[in-house]
Amino acid sequence: MSSLEEARVPDDDGLLSSLRYLFADFLDEQDTTPPRLPDGLPDSLSSIVDDGISLLMDYQGAAYAKLYVERLQRFIGRVDVSPAMLAEIARLLASRMAYQDAIRIAQLKLAQLNQTGVRSVENVRLRFDELVDTLPAVAADPVLTVLGYLGWLHKQVSIPFSTASLWGIRRLKMEAWLRRWRMFSIRYAEERVWVERWLHMIARCLAKQPQSVSAVIQTATMVQGYGDAYRQGLADWHAIIDALAKPTFDGALPLGDLAGAIVEARAAAMPDPRQASLKRSIAQIRARAMGGAVNAAA
Repeated sequence: MSSLEEARVPDDDGLLSSLRYLFADFLDEQDTTPPRLPDGLPDSLSSIVDDGISLLMDYQGAAYAKLYVERLQRFIGRVDVSPAMLAEIARLLASRMAYQDAIRIAQLKLAQLNQTGVRSVENVRLRFDELVDTLPAVAADPVLTVLGYLGWLHKQVSIPFSTASLWGIRRLKMEAWLRRWRMFSIRYAEERVWVERWLHMIARCLAKQPQSVSAVIQTATMVQGYGDAYRQGLADWHAIIDALAKPTFDGALPLGDLAGAIVEARAAAMPDPRQASLKRSIAQIRARAMGGAVNAAA
């Protein structure tokens, strides 16, 4: 399978789990019963996983929190996964599943008002495609086509998220209401593939180069926020995985210290859409690895 195909197609179990909980979330959205902690979870990690479940219950609902538990279950009870490693997977998985979109920003703004009673306005710069991606594909695709024709897909616009007026609060409630459609959105489909690929890379690293697993886990921190920063982080993540991690696991790149290579490449990543510095660093890492293999064979 090519790297492009791998980036788009998660493993079958992950895909079926995601689809199952997608429809469960839509059909049973009133279910407020949190899922149980996963079987075999070390007691020392209960609070971390509880926090993750609570976050995702608030973010989307019970079915989504159950998907989190099921994804985490894959790594529980494995002798090659330490409690510290499992804790980081649990923490970063919850954080990534609660990705920031316009719906989430509206949710958080309303929660802030409920908790503090303080009314305020927050101007958030979002891309047009980012706003439209919160809609189901049937509604989003025609709009994205028009935006693409106009050259506005990546154009940023400042959106006020306001609790300073009744109209602002009403608008936030309308945006937060779109939560019920989130798992049918274009953005969710993209996030599902990304999360499953990240988990797949962790599993492959455990099998091929276990000493580098922590570095692969931590790559999740590259992808966060919204707007251009989010897109940049996602592009940088794929560049590192496609050029360093995947070929190492496939046996195509003789890279003995994948962890060190990831750290080096991440240090070179800059807020540059062309990724010039990152690509240069990756090329140097690959050249050293291939050169070392040639010298060893000579």
